[in-house]
Amino acid sequence: MAKRRKLEMQIIHDDDEEESASAVTNSTFSGGFSRSKRSQRRVRTGNSRQQGMLNSDLFSHCFENIWKSFSDNRRASFAYLDCLWFSLYMDESYKEKVLVWIRRKHIFSKKYVFVPIVHCHWNLLIFCNFGELLQSETRTTCMLLLDSLRMAGPRQLEPTIRKFVLDIYEAEKRPEKKEVISKIPLLVPKVPQQTNGEACGSLVLYFMSLFMESAPENFSISGGYPYFMKEDWFAPEDFNCFCKRFQLCGL
Repeated sequence: MAKRRKLEMQIIHDDDEEESASAVTNSTFSGGFSRSKRSQRRVRTGNSRQQGMLNSDLFSHCFENIWKSFSDNRRASFAYLDCLWFSLYMDESYKEKVLVWIRRKHIFSKKYVFVPIVHCHWNLLIFCNFGELLQSETRTTCMLLLDSLRMAGPRQLEPTIRKFVLDIYEAEKRPEKKEVISKIPLLVPKVPQQTNGEACGSLVLYFMSLFMESAPENFSISGGYPYFMKEDWFAPEDFNCFCKRFQLCGL
C-alpha cells in the first residue's frame, strides 16, 4: 500500500505553463519518459522506494517496459494518463492544467484509457469506449475500477471520478449532455486481492499488462461481464514471476 500521507507537491519551475505541461506529459509513455524533464515539475508521493512500496517514478519506469513489449498495432487502441494526474486534479489549483494535458492525449480516439490512481492506495481506473455513442450495444461506454484491496472501499472514489469524467467531457467540448455522462456505468470487478500492505502498486501494473493482452476488440458488458476479469484472473505464482522480473513487491 502506498504511504498513508498527504500527497506532497513541490513546484520547482511553474512560470511557464506550456513548459510545465510538456514536462509532465513527457513523463508518460506516449511522449517518452524523461526523468530530467520530470524534475522541472516534481510531484511526489514518496521520496524513495522503501519496504517494497512503489513510488511514481518506479511505476512509470516499469510500465514503460510493459508498454514497449506490445506491438504498435496493439498499443494503438490504448492511452495512458500519468499516475499523478488524478491526484493533481483533486487540487483545485492544478485542475485546469491537468484537463489541458489530458486533452492532448486524444483519449476519445482510443478504445481503452488507463488512469492509475495513487491516493493512499493504488487503484486502476479504465475508461472503455469513451469515443463511442453512449447508447451503443456492441461497444459499451463504461468505467472499470480495479482494486486489489476491496476492504478499503473503492466506491469512495466514485464522486471524484464522476466529477473528473464530467470535466474531461466538458473540456473536450463533447456533445453529450451532463445527464447522460453521469449515467456512464462505473463497474468494480472482483479481481485478485493482495495479501500484504505493499503489493497494490505492483498489482495495478500487472492488471494493466494483462488487460492489454486480453481486452477484446469490442468491449461490451451485455455479454456476460466481466468474463476475463475475475477473482481467479491469474495465479499468484504468475504474478510473483512478474514481480521478480521488475523487482517489485509480490504477494
